[in-house]
Order: sequence, then structure tokens, then C-alpha cells
Amino acid sequence: MRTRLLSVAALAATALVATGCSTVSNEPAASGDGDGAGPFTIGISNGFVGSEYRTQMISDIEDAASSYQDEGLLEDLVLENADTDVNGQIQQVRNLINAGVDAIIADPNSGSALDQVFQEATDQGILVFAIDQAVTADSVINVGIDQAEWAATSAEWLAEQVGEGGQIVAVNGISGHPANEARYGAAQEVFDEAGVEVLTTADGGWDQATGQQQMGNLLATYPEIDGVWTQDGMALGVLQAVVAAGREDEIVVTGEARNGFLQLWNEQSDDFESIGVTNPPGTGATALHLAMAMLQGAEIDESQLVDGNTLVLALEEPVTNENLDAVWAETEGEGESYVLDSILSADDVQQFLVQD
Repeated sequence: MRTRLLSVAALAATALVATGCSTVSNEPAASGDGDGAGPFTIGISNGFVGSEYRTQMISDIEDAASSYQDEGLLEDLVLENADTDVNGQIQQVRNLINAGVDAIIADPNSGSALDQVFQEATDQGILVFAIDQAVTADSVINVGIDQAEWAATSAEWLAEQVGEGGQIVAVNGISGHPANEARYGAAQEVFDEAGVEVLTTADGGWDQATGQQQMGNLLATYPEIDGVWTQDGMALGVLQAVVAAGREDEIVVTGEARNGFLQLWNEQSDDFESIGVTNPPGTGATALHLAMAMLQGAEIDESQLVDGNTLVLALEEPVTNENLDAVWAETEGEGESYVLDSILSADDVQQFLVQD
């Protein structure tokens, strides 16, 4: 898979939203405990594989790892990659600890329930990075976009489209999942402030088919809605349901920066408008570059950390009707599931490290 690089993301000045309160007081490791020579072993814990986003995320990590393997700096990339619950992901992390990895990159199923096992890892000198969503363990370095800002961007756009008094529905991801809670919490605040009424919410599981089914049910139950707010992974299914009902010119639909949605968006009339905010799968590859630098002795610049342990990557410019043609011209050769991506290279992550 060819990784499409958007403009290099810079460190944002806002914090990732993490649910709950931290129960761990340890500071994140400033650098790795090894001699810097390698070769190293890095473990990946991913507890949700029912999404093309996660498939691309793993592919990005593997692509980034290959150059270090060629150089002899990375001995092995150990994947714990399966659909599982929080307890299953705790076991994933313990498996990686027992495998003797030097660093762990985890896309967590919970913002706080993994804190204890992450602490077990850092107590043994293992660097731990949480990607895509923040965790509350202070000893973990969170790397990713601000999920609340990501959600608020499309929520503000939708609120402006439907106006005060507008009635909408929301098709969310998975209730209780940290990214979902951060996103919808931020979106709800926007709607409350704008006087937009959310009639109901439904879980679409970040799955296209489920999103389409849920949207079909919502159209039947709430025939007078003005708009739909949804998250990545379901937007194509939501739009398919709206188009199938012949209501694409009546209902405002937020979208996603993924090829399937962009194509269907591009096929609509010029009057149809939407927005797609990029949530890059390449965050995992960015974390791998950071891990490799720290394992080789680099120290993280703590002044770059928000709330003591979080690197927040700036959002890319969203896809709108103004730039849809240009974006689609770049990505139409990719598959339907391709997500617009952004990866910081090994050189790029130097901005977060202490400079000699």
C-alpha cells in the first residue's frame, strides 16, 4: 500500500482528551534504558481489527519498521493484533512483556483500564506509547491527534449548516471506547452551544455496513431530521443509506477522509456538501520512529509534552467541497478503504527530542 503523505504535522498546543483520572504518578521515560546499539524488539498491541483504519495502521508500522530491520537496528516487530476486550488486551501487553520487547506501541481499548499493565511494562524499563487515543497512565507517552478537536471540527461545520434549532442524529463508533467518548463528548458540547438538538445516537461500530443499517433505521424513525453527525469508518454507509432514500439534497451529512466516502461524495451534485477530517493511521508509524530514536539514546524534549506525557499532532486541513477535486485526484488510484494519511519520518520526530 502506498502511503500518501500530507503536510508534515506539527505539535499542536492543545491536549488529547483522556477520560478518567490518572492513578499512576510515575513520569514517562525520557529515553530508553538500553545502550543505544540495538538491535531492538518492538511490540504492537491492537485490540480491534474490525476496521480498515487499523489494517492501514498496522501496514504503516510494518513499512516504517522495515528500514530499521534492513539497517540491523530492529531485530523483530512482535504483533499482538486481534479483536479482543480490555482483559484480552491486558493479556496482549503481558505477552509482549514476556517476549522481552524494548518498547510497546498500543492502540488501547480503554483510556484507563490498561494503566496497571502499562505500569508493569514501564517498571521493567520498557518504553510504552499509546497511539490514536490517550491513556491516563503518566508513565505512557501518548502520541496522536486531539480526538476532541477532530470531532469538534466537523460538528461545528454541521451546526453551521443546520443552524440553531436544527435536528440531527449521530452515528457513533463503539460506546465506552476512549476515542468514541472523547469525540462525541466534544461534538455534543458544540451542538449544545449552537442550539442543535440531537434526537438520538446509535452505535455503528466503525463499520460501513453497520453504519448503513443504523442510518436506515434512523431515517425510518426520524423522517424529519436535518443532519447526521458521524465518525470515520461509518460515513460511507451512512451516506449510502441517505442516497438510497433519495434524501442526499435534504439531509446534511458529515463525512470522512477515506476514499470510499470521497468517491461517493464526488458523484453527487454540486449542491451536495460535506466535510472529512483526517485521522491518520500513520500515527503508529510516527510513534515507531520516536521509539527507535529513544531506544538509541535520544531524550524526549519534555517542553514538547502536553500534560506531562502527551505529544499532540496537529490536524491536517479537512476535505471540503473547496479542495475535494484536488484530494480525490491524488487518492482515486487507492482502494476504497484507503484513509488519507500523515506520517512523521525519523527526521521529522527530531523536533520532539532534546537537541545537542
